[in-house]
Order: sequence, then structure tokens, then C-alpha cells
Amino acid sequence: MDVHILITVFESVALLLGIGIVGLWVMSRRVLPQEAMGMLSTLALDITLPCLVFVNILSNFQPEEFPDWWLLPLYWGVFTLFQGGLTAAFSFFSKRETRREFAASLFYQNALFFPLAILGEMFGVDSPYVVQLFFFMLLFPSLLFSTAHLFFRKTQNSFNWSKIVNKVLLATILATSLRLFGGQALVPDFAVSALRLIGNMTLPLLFLILGGNIYIDFKAQGKMHPREVGKFVLVKNFLFPVASLLMLVLFRPPFHIALLVILEASVPPITAIPILTERAGGNREIVNQFMVASFAVSLVSIPLMMGLFSLYFVPPVP
Repeated sequence: MDVHILITVFESVALLLGIGIVGLWVMSRRVLPQEAMGMLSTLALDITLPCLVFVNILSNFQPEEFPDWWLLPLYWGVFTLFQGGLTAAFSFFSKRETRREFAASLFYQNALFFPLAILGEMFGVDSPYVVQLFFFMLLFPSLLFSTAHLFFRKTQNSFNWSKIVNKVLLATILATSLRLFGGQALVPDFAVSALRLIGNMTLPLLFLILGGNIYIDFKAQGKMHPREVGKFVLVKNFLFPVASLLMLVLFRPPFHIALLVILEASVPPITAIPILTERAGGNREIVNQFMVASFAVSLVSIPLMMGLFSLYFVPPVP
């Protein structure tokens, strides 16, 4: 097992969780009003994240060096079907009254932010693996916002075209089109630099928001569910990635595909799942507990899974 990978991944996860703790402290000290969390979330998801995606693809995507880029969303589709099967099987670990929350939290992973930080630490922020991550997860936001409500009984007012055709998807299409047709030269350097500075705020901003939301939710915490949370962490943080690693070893896809799959299988739930659960009439309280526990354990579980992955898959020599 590669010790360097263990340390690098541990540091990247610890960095993210550390920023989350700062966000928790900010809210506990009332530096920001509670209402600011919604505005900051809009800023992060509608402005800084699309800028981050646009600049990375525009600057680092080389179509001539990676002609099969268009296959990445198809690989993601296969992975999503596999993860859906795991979710259907493992959701029966949960009690009936919390099974829907358990399943939704299993299925929707933190698809972009954890992998983005880890890939940046392992290979550098300008690595082609970062661009490949954006293509791989191209349709994930649309899937999330169009299907999350289906896990729950309350399904009205859930379909929103602005969420399906979202700003991240549009930024990806625009930047990819510019690169494919040689239009990147039309974007001035100062504009790219400005967008890069805005995009670089994405990860710190999102994890500050995460910490603040955790404080808000747990300040009014009700009943704890340690048994259900323990089962969730076992499945999400350990059984999911182990099952995915077994499939990767069996089918031996290219390294970049295997790397993205093991990262997606190892990360905790998406940070938006408590909000989506509440909107759909589910139990936000237990989903918060699932998410926080999975985030905390990921400090150990993600480095461990990446270490196991390194035993079977080695990056190609440049």
C-alpha cells in the first residue's frame, strides 16, 4: 500500500473538514446571520462553481490528447446503475421508517467537491484528471435535482428545468465547445484570470457553508439514531467502495476511469441531501446525522480505500 497516497488523501480530506469546522465556528460565534447561508449557497452553486468548471476545461482540456472524453458520461451512467443496485440491496439494512432517507443518502454522493480536492492534492489542480472529473460528473446535478424527490412520498413541485439544465452543465458545454472548435483564443486572458479567481473560492465557500449548516441543524437536534448512523457509515464508507473496487479489479477499466469510480464510491453523501430530504417531506434530522458521521469517518475511510486502490491500479507513466 502506497504510504504517500495515504498521507496525501488524508491531508486533502482533513483540509476540507477543517474548513467545515471554521464554518461551524463562524456560525456559533454569530459572525454571520443564519439567513446568510442561503445567499452564500446560491453564490457558490450558481456563480463560483460554474466559473471553476469553465476555466478548468477551457485551460486544461486538450481534445487531441483525449479523444474519448465523450465516453466519460457513459461510464458515469454505468457506475450510477451499479450504485443504484448497491443502494437497493443495502437499504434493507435500515429500519423501515428511515429506509427512504437511508437509501437517498447512500445513492447521492458528494460527487464533485471531495474528488476535486483529492485529485488536486494527488496530481495538481491543472491535472487532466480534474477535467475528466467534470466530464464524468456532467449529468450528476441533473440526475440529483430530477430524481431526489422520488425517494420520498411527497413529490409535488419537484421538477424544475433551471435545476435540470443547470449553470454547471451550461458552463461545461460552453467551455467544451470553445475548445473543440478552437474558440478559446476569443476569451481574453484577463477574463480567464478573473473567472479563475472566482472559481477558486468554490471549495472554501462550500465547506464553510457546510459547517455553518451543520451548526444550525444540530443546534435544534432532536432524537439521536446511533444504531442507524453506524449501519449507514459501515455501508457508505466501507461496503460501497469495497464492492466498487472488486468490480474494478474484475473488469480492469483504464486507470482514469477506475480512479474516478473509486473516488465517487468512497466519498460521503452530497451536502445538499438534508435540504432535498426536507423539501420532499423526509426526515432531515436523521439525514444530517448520516452525513456528519460519514464526513467524520471519511478522514480514515477514504485514505484507506485509495490505499487499497493503489495496490491494483498504477497511474500511467507520462
